[in-house]
Amino acid sequence: MIDIKGLRKSFGSNEILKGIDLQVNKGETAVIIGPSGSGKTTLLRCINLLETPNGGSITIGKSELAFREDKKVSNSETLTLRQRTGMVFQGFYLFPHMTVIKNIMEGQVTVLKRSKKEASEKGLMLLDKVGLLDKKDQYPHELSGGQQQRVAIARAMAMDPEVLLFDEPTSALDPELEAEVLKVMKDLSKEGMTMVVVTHKMSFARDAAHKIIFMDNGLIVEVGTPNQIFENTRNERLKQFLSMIDD
Repeated sequence: MIDIKGLRKSFGSNEILKGIDLQVNKGETAVIIGPSGSGKTTLLRCINLLETPNGGSITIGKSELAFREDKKVSNSETLTLRQRTGMVFQGFYLFPHMTVIKNIMEGQVTVLKRSKKEASEKGLMLLDKVGLLDKKDQYPHELSGGQQQRVAIARAMAMDPEVLLFDEPTSALDPELEAEVLKVMKDLSKEGMTMVVVTHKMSFARDAAHKIIFMDNGLIVEVGTPNQIFENTRNERLKQFLSMIDD
């Protein structure tokens, strides 16, 4: 499903990703953990081409794209790869002047060219899935942070992505609201949605991840199952990181 080889990304002279190799199979939930500045978010943004890598390649499904310093990626190539992913950010980024249902319909109508009827039906189905059908006619400012993030998840799913990417989706929420978002994500994981999640929530990683990727200093240091990572690692840097995390 996702095959990343030799991915590199620099900002000026600052090398953030130093040659990343990563595979995520269809239906897997891959959770990326690591200290601040390790390159987690940059990797996620490169997968979605919000940042253009300087080298390496990304394959998602049947779409493959190689990156070179001397060749610019075209808009059509970017769009083809990006349409295979949906991304949920730390912030919610809902359109404040649109109701919940219209937020979910907008991309379907403008990008996927669905009819308003079809987009509405899809949106209502997804709102029901995330437990917010009764909020369909409300505006974002009338919702809690957790509710807004669940709408953002529904909006991402409405575009029929092959992969959902999550960048610290609960970091701005208090624990009660955090729990409702994590429940939706766990449900998606159980249903077989392919997901790559950057998070500081080790409890989510333990419960939902098929594989955990530990990053440090722009490199993938260790990959394993939750049991391998949390209970049986011999990597001293990972042990040090986990000892400092209070979930």
